[in-house]
Amino acid sequence: MATWNSRGLRGSTLEELLNRTNEKYLQNNLALIQKVPTPITPINIDKDTRHITLAYFDQKSTVDYIGVVQGVPVCFDAKECHTDTFPLANIHEHQINFMQNFENQQGVAFILISFTHRNEFYYMRFEELLRFWNRAKEGGRKSFRYEELKKEFFLNPLQGIMIPYLETIQKDLDFRAENE
Repeated sequence: MATWNSRGLRGSTLEELLNRTNEKYLQNNLALIQKVPTPITPINIDKDTRHITLAYFDQKSTVDYIGVVQGVPVCFDAKECHTDTFPLANIHEHQINFMQNFENQQGVAFILISFTHRNEFYYMRFEELLRFWNRAKEGGRKSFRYEELKKEFFLNPLQGIMIPYLETIQKDLDFRAENE
């Protein structure tokens, strides 16, 4: 079992931005995306603040978000990267398996990466993630570099939307249709 502590809060800024984005999409009837809660078992609770100070994860999590965008089922995970090299150790095999199964059911799976030092967001298609994942499994790099990413999948800022990923889902769908 994994233990929860303050390290689990590393992506809370990214999560907050995504939650605001998803609320905006819902208000505009564009998408219904929900944060997937990670089930935990509290071990220690601070009596004064009633905050959990130690807990165990009940099970492995799948992805951070799941929902539907105008009839298209989507699931995605959100990751932060503070350098130009993203270690694949930040993604777990059970997440790859879940996303693969999701795609097999005609869903769209992806990862949103916040390159915090560049103030940029990247939409990584599952197919691209799988290519890097397989490269590592075959003895290649255990990471991917910023320079390896496709320019057209960086998110373009939109007024009023914190992390505008919907247009990029359409790019993903168009890319799939062109390569069938």
